[in-house]
Amino acid sequence: METQLVKSIANGDESNTKKLHIVMFPWLAFGHIIPFLELSKFIALKGHKISFISTPRNIDRLPKIPSEFSNSITFVKIPLPKIDGLPKDAEATMDITNEEIIYLKKAMDGMEKDVTNFLEKNSPDWIIQDFAQYWLAPISAKLGISRIFYGIINAWFISFLGSFENMINTNNCTSPPKLEDFLVPPKWVPFETKAAYRLHEARWMVESSQKNVSGVSDMYRNGVTIEGANAIIIRHCNEFEGQWLKLLEDLHHMPVLPTGLMPPIVESSSDEKNESWISIKEWLDEKPKSSVVYVALGSEVTVGQSEINELARGLELSGSPFFWVLRKSSGLGNIDPIVLPDGFEERTKDRGIVWKSWVPQLKILSHESIGGFLTHCGWSSTIEGLMFGHPLIMLPFLVDQGLNARILEDKGVGVEVPRNEENGSYTSNSVANSVKLVMVGNDGKLIREKAKEMSSIFGNKELQDKYIENLINFLENHRKVKN
Repeated sequence: METQLVKSIANGDESNTKKLHIVMFPWLAFGHIIPFLELSKFIALKGHKISFISTPRNIDRLPKIPSEFSNSITFVKIPLPKIDGLPKDAEATMDITNEEIIYLKKAMDGMEKDVTNFLEKNSPDWIIQDFAQYWLAPISAKLGISRIFYGIINAWFISFLGSFENMINTNNCTSPPKLEDFLVPPKWVPFETKAAYRLHEARWMVESSQKNVSGVSDMYRNGVTIEGANAIIIRHCNEFEGQWLKLLEDLHHMPVLPTGLMPPIVESSSDEKNESWISIKEWLDEKPKSSVVYVALGSEVTVGQSEINELARGLELSGSPFFWVLRKSSGLGNIDPIVLPDGFEERTKDRGIVWKSWVPQLKILSHESIGGFLTHCGWSSTIEGLMFGHPLIMLPFLVDQGLNARILEDKGVGVEVPRNEENGSYTSNSVANSVKLVMVGNDGKLIREKAKEMSSIFGNKELQDKYIENLINFLENHRKVKN
């Protein structure tokens, strides 16, 4: 590592003050693209130049960035090749079903030539990339570009997968991971943890460790990317479950730099005149303090009709006021309407709202009438809930969400809705009981208090910004020597 990277340079050295050119290249999911963009802004504020690569349609859908970044962040549109199995105009996971994601990965592999041409012409100092582009590290190394793997999720998920050698070996058909490997904490975790998958979740993990239409497994992509990196950066902090960061370093034998939790800022002006927000705020203003459960399962989780029915009946049975963001399932070709149980909206109209379009989630979570968050446990949503000190009612679906729920429940900041181990189904009663426990039950008082305490970590911008400062220092001081 030291032969490849420049050691830290003393303050005042001319080479240390040279502005960097950094390429950012996230996976084609907005849950990844947005954290990459937020990190880009932090780095650009220090005067460094960012080239942000994605597909044309994804870049066009990004939120408008402030004019102060017009000279420092450049968006680079690289077309996504058309392939069989991927719907027309689909360029992100939000455009497709879970089953079609393998075709999106295959299409992204087809961006290799155009990305290589861009790197050859521009010769950046660093490339910060996601897990999917396993072909990128060898190209970057050959061009003398330093490489960072950016995990937008937390350290326990990547640690759970083991060393990069372990991930790469999943492509070997002679010893693929088995279901039981995911049902208990891995043998390489040296401390007590509740991090393990349920049976219905483990099936998804086994699938991700097998080759798909792209010719490689997801775990192989992850492993090759990490193997080719000079460092790992990850959206985590030492103040919350910091032992996982050390484990990540021990597993991969390279620097691991937390970015901190990067708590987002609630914009004070942009939504104030938005008609949707005015209407939502008026409704929230009428509700007692900490009485409303906010329900949102993310923009990319596909929720089946039976799951919607049980969730609806559970919210009705709970008796709690609720604000439920219920958007259509993923997929450009999905024209099926959202169907709620007969009479549900009429019966709950005095205490609940089902909102079927985009909402300003941060502004809702920051409203004093919100008292709990029923969430799919995506890491970004978890951070947003806990930065305001809201206890969590957890309904995880895939990837890291199950592990997040186990660890957060163990930390005492929420409860997981009980589910059938075999098929992942849940009942209206399990939803209702979980909501009542967290929102009003005496047994949930400690959960509410612990969640409130967490805002001092998750919502502490000064604390979290120090991690960004440390990361930028690393980038400045460890650029590769160019001939």
